[in-house]
Amino acid sequence: MNTTEIKKFLESIRETDIEEMEYESGDTSVYIKKSEVTPKIEIPKKQENIQKNNTVIPIKSKMVGTFYNAPSHDKPPYISEGSYVEIGQKIGAIEAMKIIKDVMSTAKGKVIKTLVSNGQSVEYGQELFLVDTAAE
Repeated sequence: MNTTEIKKFLESIRETDIEEMEYESGDTSVYIKKSEVTPKIEIPKKQENIQKNNTVIPIKSKMVGTFYNAPSHDKPPYISEGSYVEIGQKIGAIEAMKIIKDVMSTAKGKVIKTLVSNGQSVEYGQELFLVDTAAE
């Protein structure tokens, strides 16, 4: 892989939400990790109506993969039941094909239920946590 190919490769992933990846081709190996990631949080417009009618909001998986609740086995979980979370706060990570994507909170409030365990396979749209938005 020459420098031009590397530049094209970097440009192609710059605008994605990929935070960390490794690429190997023949004798060439490239490892990339973004040092500062600005979370792209899309809060559905319907959520406002849900919050008015029901204060418990699910935080759902945005991808298929393996859920991790801590940075490593010897570190404490990002959050647990009873924790207070803010919108945009990192609350877990999902790994798929050696690509790790942070799970960010889309609600503000108290985590009242953890619905997945560390190392569990998750599906797109699967509920991961329940957050009570009235318990701020």
